[in-house]
Amino acid sequence: MESETKNEPEKGKKILPRIIIGTVVIIGLIFLVKEVWFAIHHEETDNAQIEMRLVPILSRVSGYVDKIYADDYTTVTKGQLLMVVDSAELVLQLQEMQADYIQSLSDIENARAAVINAEASLAASKGNLEVSKLRQSKSSSDLKRDKNLSEGNAITQKQLDESQSSFEISSKQLETSQLDVYVAETRLAVLNSLIKKAEAQAEIKKVRIDQQKLKLSYCRIYAIADGKLGKRNIDEGQFIQAGAPLFTIVNTNSQWVVANFKENQLKNIQLGGIVHLKIDGYPKLVIQGKIVSISDATGAKFSLLPPDNATGNFVKVTQRVPVRIEILEEAKYKDVLRAGMSVVVSVPL
Repeated sequence: MESETKNEPEKGKKILPRIIIGTVVIIGLIFLVKEVWFAIHHEETDNAQIEMRLVPILSRVSGYVDKIYADDYTTVTKGQLLMVVDSAELVLQLQEMQADYIQSLSDIENARAAVINAEASLAASKGNLEVSKLRQSKSSSDLKRDKNLSEGNAITQKQLDESQSSFEISSKQLETSQLDVYVAETRLAVLNSLIKKAEAQAEIKKVRIDQQKLKLSYCRIYAIADGKLGKRNIDEGQFIQAGAPLFTIVNTNSQWVVANFKENQLKNIQLGGIVHLKIDGYPKLVIQGKIVSISDATGAKFSLLPPDNATGNFVKVTQRVPVRIEILEEAKYKDVLRAGMSVVVSVPL
């Protein structure tokens, strides 16, 4: 009896490890079966991430930063003032342009007054021309009559010579009057063209004033989208160049997932298909998504040095094709998702 009692603990000690090992094996088999079952009925990739629109805020003028109204990673709304560039120099340039424009308007008025004067001068020249024509006509008639009288010895040779001289003088006066009219008309045409030129120059100066005002408006930089700022690249007092990046706004109103599936997985990827998204940062969170587009080129084709066997840099590897996935009920996860987060995407077959 005593020996049997002693053997019972020894048997218990031998059975316990077997039970533990068996339990571990069963759990492992269950896990393996689940994984195999999942792999058979799903296409999965962990080469995916959250994407959002990154909106760059650039300066359209050069100058010194006067004031900054936004800090790193703050939430902004479209139209919110972010910063101001010192505009004192641009304001002075605008005042100079406005004064120059006023002077050009004065030049136009002077040119119009000169045209009025030229029109009066032309009218006077035309009047003188009519007088000269009458004198020339009278002297021509007198000469003809005196020639007839001279043939009948009714007048002296001196009288005939005076008639001839009077006719020649009136003819020269007529030519001079005609020339005066031509000069007056030419001068009037020149003055009219000067008015058009002055008006065109004034219009150019007006446009430049509008351009300068537009530049002044660029000194106040606003957010062009709702979202959150990234890290700012400038500080107050810093000189910035036109086109320099100042801020980047992460547009939280637009979120999606780009998953890079292997090319041999595409046969099971269909447009409009529902997928499951698991976020690495929130392991217990499962989000539904929908496939909205599939790229027509592999990711390698967009690289700086795409593979090409003609150049000798080709190594055959399984290529990946970008797939865009729309997040269903996007607004529900707006405060959770961040651009660049890693995602595991599974597509039920």
